[in-house]
Amino acid sequence: MKDEETELPFDVTPEEVRRRLERNGLRIVDVRTPLEFSIARIEGSTLLPLAELAERFAELDPGEELAIICHHGPRSTQAVRFLRRQGYAKARNVAGGIDAWSRDVDASVPRY
Repeated sequence: MKDEETELPFDVTPEEVRRRLERNGLRIVDVRTPLEFSIARIEGSTLLPLAELAERFAELDPGEELAIICHHGPRSTQAVRFLRRQGYAKARNVAGGIDAWSRDVDASVPRY
């Protein structure tokens, strides 16, 4: 069940994710395909493809702040909606996805 007082805003910017990573304050979950993940990824992120999320979401800690990322945002938005319905109130969508991360935070991450 969701605890409305601890639910965070739905979206988080790539820059805020970077700041939180510096403080070890969240976990990045990448819901793209393994092929996409092999092309470009954020160091330390966890691959959990959207197609497997319904079967594997219990691998995630519902009390941990989760930054969910995909290529541009649609799949991660879908994943966050699903996770929040399962009680993961601290799941957040990385606005703009890995593409925005590459543009705004780390240009060494390839764009595709």
